[in-house]
Amino acid sequence: MDNNNEEYIGGKHGVLEALRAGRTINKIWIADTAQKHLTQPIVAEAKKHGIVIQHVDKRKLDQLVPDLQHQGVIAQAAPYAYVEIEDILANATAKGEAPFLLLLDEIEDPHNLGSILRTAECTGVHGVVIPKRRSAAVTATVSKTSAGAVEYVSVARVTNMAQTIEQLKEAGVWVVGTDVDAHEEIYDNNVFTGPVAIVIGNEGKGMGRLIREKCDVLLKLPMNGRLNSLNASVAAGVVMYETLRKRRLQG
Repeated sequence: MDNNNEEYIGGKHGVLEALRAGRTINKIWIADTAQKHLTQPIVAEAKKHGIVIQHVDKRKLDQLVPDLQHQGVIAQAAPYAYVEIEDILANATAKGEAPFLLLLDEIEDPHNLGSILRTAECTGVHGVVIPKRRSAAVTATVSKTSAGAVEYVSVARVTNMAQTIEQLKEAGVWVVGTDVDAHEEIYDNNVFTGPVAIVIGNEGKGMGRLIREKCDVLLKLPMNGRLNSLNASVAAGVVMYETLRKRRLQG
């Protein structure tokens, strides 16, 4: 069996959302000890799609994905389907909305990526962009942390983030960097109501120099405490919700 973590989705919620979203699932394993009332919706949904279910010893699941809290349910899925930038912009156009993207400059922790995708889904982000190098990819851990949101938020994986920023600018998207040293706060700027791509930097280093220089505007989150860096997923969440708030105000 191919033990590539990108092929596995664990946890009742993650598996159910993957099924409902139409993700290609090859097989589902359910632990003998799993509670029937919790796995029943998965069994029903799998039968609807003709997906094979195998009831196995819980230890087999622990061996299959040793680093994943699977809650007694694992699905083997086709590899995660990344999209292109053009698909994200077309998705916004189809909804009649100004594009709202999130660019993640080397977010390395899969739990951070999962949390960001979860908030992105809640706030109406049309797509999240990650670099191919030095970045968490969409793995089983990310899928589980996102609580199924990964099935509904488009993710593009790009070779060159700086070039992607140029591409977005040409498409009329305003690129906003979040930076602790910026002079202006996110609450003082109305850039979020139009076509916007928000850049969130690496957990420790922040945005890379080239990426910072490519941004149209740099904004910071106000800080009352002594710590000058919020967790990346928390910072991203604050900016996403501020974008949603301003867009709603504008109607």
